[in-house]
Amino acid sequence: MKKFHAVLSQMEKGIKGGQFSPGQKLPSVRNAAEFYGCSVSTILRAYGELERSHMIYSIPQSGYYMVDRTEEPAASGNSGEIDYASASPDLNVFPYLDFQHCLNKAIDRYKYHLFTYGDSLGLETLRHTLVSHLAEYQVFAKMERILITSGIQQALEILARMPFPNGRTEILVEQPSYDIYLRYLEAEGVTVSGIARSAAGMDLQELEERFRGGRIKFFYTMPRYHNPLGTSYSAEERRAIAGLAGKYDVYIIEDDYMADLGAERRFDPIYAYDQTAHVVYLKSFSKIIFPGLRLGAAVVPEPLLETFRAYKGYTDTSLLSQAALEVYIKNGMYEHHRHKIKALYAERIHAMYEALRQHNTEDLIEVSAESSGMYMQFKVPGTVNLERLVKRLGERKIRVVSGNGFYLSGYRNREKFLRISISRARLDQIDEGVKAIVQEVKRGSGW
Repeated sequence: MKKFHAVLSQMEKGIKGGQFSPGQKLPSVRNAAEFYGCSVSTILRAYGELERSHMIYSIPQSGYYMVDRTEEPAASGNSGEIDYASASPDLNVFPYLDFQHCLNKAIDRYKYHLFTYGDSLGLETLRHTLVSHLAEYQVFAKMERILITSGIQQALEILARMPFPNGRTEILVEQPSYDIYLRYLEAEGVTVSGIARSAAGMDLQELEERFRGGRIKFFYTMPRYHNPLGTSYSAEERRAIAGLAGKYDVYIIEDDYMADLGAERRFDPIYAYDQTAHVVYLKSFSKIIFPGLRLGAAVVPEPLLETFRAYKGYTDTSLLSQAALEVYIKNGMYEHHRHKIKALYAERIHAMYEALRQHNTEDLIEVSAESSGMYMQFKVPGTVNLERLVKRLGERKIRVVSGNGFYLSGYRNREKFLRISISRARLDQIDEGVKAIVQEVKRGSGW
């Protein structure tokens, strides 16, 4: 045991001291054993430990190589800009080295399959892996009902186009809601209507009345860490929505894109309360890894499965990305990174509330007491011109997003707010940014 630790320590010292260059092949196990005067098994253990630390990676039948660290990004925020607008993950915590390792593993494992188009439903081994992965989120489904899509957006577009067993055509969406999907529905001329959702939740009686009307094909909802509100439905609301879906034959499209940041150990999605096969569950991998991966998972109930498959039609998701994601999940890297991101974002949300307590003393900005995930809604007085406010903050190098874009074009009952994202806001910038926003809101409201 002492020899192992001594060898490992020498290897780490040599690597950190620049003894090996990025991408360089390390000495073979036998040569390293001779050099360090130890057994082959000791070297294998040491190399294994370095690989788990992502300092090196292995290629079967080839050897061990140094991880290439030349592509690590420069720290963001050096321009002095405070970014409360971006919906993308923090560049500085993206697991470049981990995912590079997984790509190498995937290439080696699936080197022959990469020359084929693959299965239009998704890589079968990834879908098998997702059975247990999704079960951790209280989504229990057989592999046959789990389909891989090119991000959640593709699944949403398919669901909007395809016919449903209830024979209806109108889509009901929360207001406010995911802006890109709203623009898609409007551009495609889909019959769509809105129902108000606030930080306090939704009027379930109104939702039942809308369902009872017999026109709704499906209801699109983000039950957890809503974009742009940042709030979540209570367990009672989720259970009630599932019950109404079965009662009135309305399907629920549950976009659980922020599931990975769940703070609750037992958050049961609407899907878990579904007793009548009326819920489509969607999970994204973009918010935990990176948007360019373009991978999502759709858990489709039996009544919709064949139609969904037919409308998806062809293979359009990268086989290499799917294979790398499978490796990333199975070797525990995904879970490790998920906890890291969750802790990081929770710290930033906490700092946001602290800054509001410090600077928003006149309560000019109204926020929910329970915002979490990566978004917050900053409601501002009715006298504030949102576009002018966004422009003035931009002049102070503070990027924010107006809440106007998160509504259907003709929707009248709008709240006036800024959507604040903390995904790329550095911890040491948050207080300064909130102080400036309060100042500009006060200026714009005529105080």
